[in-house]
Amino acid sequence: MPLTQRVKGLTRGAARAVMIARMAAYAYILACGDGGYYYGSARDLRRRLRQHQQGEVRSTKGRLPVRLVYFEEFQTPPEARQRERSFKNGRTRRKTILSLIRDFPPEQLAPFA
Repeated sequence: MPLTQRVKGLTRGAARAVMIARMAAYAYILACGDGGYYYGSARDLRRRLRQHQQGEVRSTKGRLPVRLVYFEEFQTPPEARQRERSFKNGRTRRKTILSLIRDFPPEQLAPFA
């Protein structure tokens, strides 16, 4: 089905923007080889995790190996970026982050292993 039929009354470009905005997005935490954590957000978590693990991401290239320890799914990329910023800016304290990681069900990480 063409994109413009899914979102009636919009131009093709506007319909594409609406469909992209509706895509799921993730905020995630990686445990790094240096003992620290990396906080990020992405639309395609599997692809982004693979990029991290292959050393394609400048921020984690020197901190390998990395492993996914926590993620949250959001309806839109801006929501995921907001959560990522909360990890980074101190509103979500380190103790809270460690609690999130500790309490995260390991079976949810299995598809990304």
